[in-house]
Amino acid sequence: MTDLSLTIRAEHPSDHAAIERLHERAFGPGRFARTAFRLRESGGHDLFLSFAAHVGTLLVGSVRLSPVWAGDEPALVLGPLTVDPAFMDRGIGAALVRHALERAQLRDERLVLLVGDAKYYARFGFKPVTAGQLELPGPVDPARFLACELRENALAQARGEVRPRQSA
Repeated sequence: MTDLSLTIRAEHPSDHAAIERLHERAFGPGRFARTAFRLRESGGHDLFLSFAAHVGTLLVGSVRLSPVWAGDEPALVLGPLTVDPAFMDRGIGAALVRHALERAQLRDERLVLLVGDAKYYARFGFKPVTAGQLELPGPVDPARFLACELRENALAQARGEVRPRQSA
């Protein structure tokens, strides 16, 4: 019998086309207009902090972390987090988020931001960003603008515009 256990590994450049097809299936063409997409597009994602999930040889999920400045503080933006619709509700997204946050912490990153569902991401330590503290380059529902501190008081030090920085 074939082993169908979940494997999470660093994203390889050869994964790009499959991940883009996954994003297209999950988010559709509207993904290009989203504020978070525009922010990530400007700076690119960090291949050392971006991961692909496989069941056997099939790519079933992906998470990317992109380096940004949160005011004058270095930070990361998590996303997109994508799971193939046929593999939803199996814990793959949660495993990807946990893995990405652990790796970011090991690399001594301080802060991770995202635009997403507060209820879903709270279990990973994400909380809403105080209104007016940080500004994204486009409209965002303030209840969906979240942060996870990987270092104590990292969010308190971050104030101002969120903008791309080059990956490490």
